[in-house]
Amino acid sequence: MSSERQIQDEDLMDVAADPEQAHRLRKALKTLADNPNVGGKLQEMAREVLSGRIGMKDAIDTPAYMDAIGDRMGEIRRAAENQTMAEREASREQFATWQKKQEEEEDKERAERDGPSLNIVTGPRRSGRGGGHRG
Repeated sequence: MSSERQIQDEDLMDVAADPEQAHRLRKALKTLADNPNVGGKLQEMAREVLSGRIGMKDAIDTPAYMDAIGDRMGEIRRAAENQTMAEREASREQFATWQKKQEEEEDKERAERDGPSLNIVTGPRRSGRGGGHRG
C-alpha cells in the first residue's frame, strides 16, 4: 500500500470537525488498512479511502461498508458482554496503558507538526560591520 498515493489529513476535512479530528481519522483508517486481523469490507473501505479512490462521505453512504462497521461493532459488544470481571479489569488496565501511549505519541506528533522548525531559512545574511547596529 505504501507504493500508491495516500490522502493527507486535509483530505478528510469534509467529514472532520477540525484538523486534529481529521488526523485521528486518517490514523484510524491506516490502522484498519494495515491490520491483517481486520480483513473483509472494513479493511477494503479503509484502503479505498486512504488511496483517495473513494471519499469518506461516499464510504459512509456505501451500505456494504456500513454493514461491515456494524458487524464489527456487534462482535466487539458480544465479546465485551462475555468477559468475566477479571477479564474486564485486565482489559481496562490494557486500555489505560494503550491510551496513555497513544496520548504521548499524539503529543509528540503535534509538537513535531506545530513546533518551530530547526531548518528555518532566514534569507541572505547582511554583510558589514559588527551585527547590524549603527553607531
